[in-house]
Amino acid sequence: MSSATRTLISPATLARPRGKAIYWTVFTGVVLLFALAFLFPVYWMVTGAMKSPDEVAQTPPTLIPHHWHLTGYTDAWDLMQLPQHLWNTVVQAAGAWAFQLVFCTAAAYALSKLKPAFGKVILGGILATLMVPAQALVVPKYLTVADLPFIHTSLLNDPLGIWLPAVANAFNLYLLKRFFDQLPRDVLEAAEIDGAGKLRILWSVVLPMSRPVLGVVSIFALVAVWQDFLWPLMVFSDTDKQPISVALVQLSQNIQLTVLIAAMVIASIPMVALFLVFQRHIIAGISAGSTKG
Repeated sequence: MSSATRTLISPATLARPRGKAIYWTVFTGVVLLFALAFLFPVYWMVTGAMKSPDEVAQTPPTLIPHHWHLTGYTDAWDLMQLPQHLWNTVVQAAGAWAFQLVFCTAAAYALSKLKPAFGKVILGGILATLMVPAQALVVPKYLTVADLPFIHTSLLNDPLGIWLPAVANAFNLYLLKRFFDQLPRDVLEAAEIDGAGKLRILWSVVLPMSRPVLGVVSIFALVAVWQDFLWPLMVFSDTDKQPISVALVQLSQNIQLTVLIAAMVIASIPMVALFLVFQRHIIAGISAGSTKG
């Protein structure tokens, strides 16, 4: 016997012209409200940089600028040295992404498919680090980076000071392991019968099948470095090497508010573009982690 699905509005009501009209009116209104809630702050920030300094500070605020000025963006690009700091951020984010992807993927593959001794204990210890507040790890990380054990060298004012700590990401490692656990065993066994070693299976079989989750981990890794403030502030005392998140604060003194808002808009463009380009992979990665292939 098939059970009927209970809904807020019955199918018979939706089949009527009045029911359809009410449904689509409510649906459209809810979608527009959510879109307005998410897009209005972006509009406010983008147009705020196009106002005059007096207009952006006036009360009550104006919804549409009286006069559109693009000088805020050009001044932000030149006065706040955005090209240099954006490049610093790209280098730091790209290095952290590469290190994290290589080491987290290798560790997750080993814990999932190679079944090392005390693997569950090791995984439990890794996941236990998620319970430690990030602020509690700042001082030990700084002391380690300032005087690297065994080789006694400093990684301050060096991109390695960002890259190496980013490798230890328990959440992304666990995300990868859970995905590897759900890969079809028949495919891996077939590759092993054909004579492929563990490393060859990882490179030729596992990684091509793991593109969705690798895309999700990549987004997480890049966004984490791009928006981080406290750790880059401690690592980079040299202003010329600071990323955009730190430079916006350090260089905001004696800068007009419109110029600062314009700099924030420019700094957010790469991450917005990254999400729009890879949103299909993000959705695929999230859905792939919930089903067995």
